[in-house]
Amino acid sequence: MPSQLWPYITPGIPDELFENLPGIPLSQREFRLLLISQLRLQTNSVLWDIGAGTGTIPVEVGLLCPQGRVIAVERDEEVANLIKRNCDRFELKNVEVIEGSAPECLEKIKLAPQRVCIEGGKAIQAIFQAVWHYLPPSGRVVATAANLESLYAISQSFSQLRAINIEVVQSAVNRLETRGFSQTFVAADPIFILSGEKLD
Repeated sequence: MPSQLWPYITPGIPDELFENLPGIPLSQREFRLLLISQLRLQTNSVLWDIGAGTGTIPVEVGLLCPQGRVIAVERDEEVANLIKRNCDRFELKNVEVIEGSAPECLEKIKLAPQRVCIEGGKAIQAIFQAVWHYLPPSGRVVATAANLESLYAISQSFSQLRAINIEVVQSAVNRLETRGFSQTFVAADPIFILSGEKLD
């Protein structure tokens, strides 16, 4: 359901419409579009977003799935409050913020997920193991990796859990920026987006 701030039914909210904090990662618009496409959402999907950061994914998905629910998990109190403020900016009522460290805090969540987005976490393999326990057959996990260590850990987790329909996408995004009197294309740091499903 569109909000006054973003009165459209398409994803891709401009980054500047989100409140952010210095040092807290904000998933850039183009990366969000790639990630959301891998989630394969339905209007009533339940999504867990672990390591939700600024809250850009919960906001986008909350708007796209008005009958669905989004559970945003964030360990830092200040960042969790930032997610709440961004949800308020977009008039969302279907996003719940859980403050705590995954995987320990996941048992607090009352709704089982059909989709899980893992955007961070030092204990990535432990998070995968815990999430897999809650995920129903055919449930889907999408995870992002910005470095080689995370890429390896996520790949290994999918392999150990015998995930099916695994896909890997690497982003290559260039944005037009004005520098002095000229306009030039500036490359964004690439990320890997990995997705897989639980075997029936």
